[in-house]
Amino acid sequence: MALIIDGKTVAQSIRQEIQQKVHTLQQQGKIPGLAVILVGKNPSSEVYVNMKAKACQETGIHSITERLPENISEDKLLERVHFYNQHPDYHGLLVQLPLPDHIDEQKVIEAISPDKDVDCFHPYNVGKLLLGQAVFEPATPAGIIELLKWYGLDPAGKQVVILGRSNIVGKPLAMLLIQKKVGANAIVTIVHTAARDVARYTLSADILVAAMGKPEMVRASMVKEGVIIIDVGVNRIPANNEKGYRLVGDVAFDEVVNKSAAITPVPGGVGPMTIAMLLKNTLKAFEIQNKSDN
Repeated sequence: MALIIDGKTVAQSIRQEIQQKVHTLQQQGKIPGLAVILVGKNPSSEVYVNMKAKACQETGIHSITERLPENISEDKLLERVHFYNQHPDYHGLLVQLPLPDHIDEQKVIEAISPDKDVDCFHPYNVGKLLLGQAVFEPATPAGIIELLKWYGLDPAGKQVVILGRSNIVGKPLAMLLIQKKVGANAIVTIVHTAARDVARYTLSADILVAAMGKPEMVRASMVKEGVIIIDVGVNRIPANNEKGYRLVGDVAFDEVVNKSAAITPVPGGVGPMTIAMLLKNTLKAFEIQNKSDN
C-alpha cells in the first residue's frame, strides 16, 4: 500500500512553528507584515487571496489585501507596488497573478522590491535560485521539497521527472532539485508539450512531479512500480454532487496509487504547503529587513 503524503498535516506543523515565532516577535513589539495586491475579480484569485489572508490571521502575521479595479492603468498599479515597497510595516509583497491583458505582468513583477518578493518571481531572485543562493524559494516548489524531506524521501541521485515547465512550478523546482545540497542533488528531466512520447520519460522516473494542468493525464501504464508521485494539479471535472464537480489532480490517483511507493492526494497534498511556505518566506523577509535591530 502506498504511503499517502499528507500535506495538510505537514503544512499545519509549519504554520504552528511560524505562529510561535511570530508570537515571540509580538511580545517584543514587532509584527511581520504581508501586502497582497489583487486586480479585478478573478474567482480563483479571490479564493487564493482569501486563503492567504486567513492563514496570516491564524499565524499572527499582519496582512492587507488591496483590491484594485480591473481597468486600473499599469502606471497606477506600479504606483501601488512602489508604495508597498517603501512601507515599513509590510515585509512581503505579492501581486496576485494573472493580471488583466492591458498590464505587462513582467513589468509589474520586476517593480517589486527583491527584498519583499516572497513569491520569488523577480529576475534577481530567480537568478539567485539558479546559483543556489536563494533568499526566498518559490512557495509551491519549496513546499514539494519540504514534503519529500518530511517523509524521508531523499531525491539525491534519483531520476526526477517533472511534467510541466511553468515559471511557477516546473522551472524553479528543477533549479532547487539540481543543487548540490541536502534535500536535492537529483538528476532532473523536464518534460513539456514538445515531447512526442511522454510515457518514455515518466516510466524512467523514481520521483514523478505532475504539474501540467491536465486532469488525470498520468495513468498506471505510464509509471513504474515503486514510483514516488507528487501531484501538483488541481482540476475540476463534472460530478454528480451538490457542487456539480470534483477536484482531481494531473494523475489518475485510483489507478496509480497501487503502483506507487508514495503519493500526494488532491486535494490535501501539495496545495496546503504553498501557503505555508509563503508565510515562511514572509517571516524570513521580516527577519532580513530587521536584522540590524537584532
